[in-house]
Amino acid sequence: MGDHKEQPLRVGAAVRRRRRALSLTLAVVAERSGLSVPFLSQVENDRARPSRSSLEKVADALRTTAVELLAAADPACSVDVVRAEEPESVGAPRMRSLVRGHHQLHASEFTGDHDAGREFQHRNDELMYVADGAVEIEAEGRAYRLVRGDTMYLTGGVRHRWRATVPDTRVVVVAVAEHIEAVQDRHR
Repeated sequence: MGDHKEQPLRVGAAVRRRRRALSLTLAVVAERSGLSVPFLSQVENDRARPSRSSLEKVADALRTTAVELLAAADPACSVDVVRAEEPESVGAPRMRSLVRGHHQLHASEFTGDHDAGREFQHRNDELMYVADGAVEIEAEGRAYRLVRGDTMYLTGGVRHRWRATVPDTRVVVVAVAEHIEAVQDRHR
């Protein structure tokens, strides 16, 4: 009730916008990509979904990347519900995405232990929320202990690492997507 099944991104409008920005005809894009004009027309009108290979050919013809076209794509629906999954095995570390697709933010849930030796540095801002358990976070040379319900906000560019200190800890991480220019260069 109220759920939408996962809808594919509609890449057609992004392809059309890019083609028009370059003042190219469908015939020129077809020639550069090796794909047919009718197929490209169907893609632009969202009547055909290109394979990954075809999307890369179109992107090359438009002097961009498939990732950039997907980032500029329109979602097929504006509401998407991601249901909780049944854990495959209790106690096993896992990560699951809380937001599907290529959007302006990423949200992930980490359950269980985490590689404490791995250091992160994201270009944009990030928020960590401890849903269950406890974690230790090293950021900017200081150590922080967060427990259930605590949050930590990290400005883009802050080097950090973290580890769970209690079994079955769940941490939700929400970050502005790397492809978004959300922050200017910060001088330290």
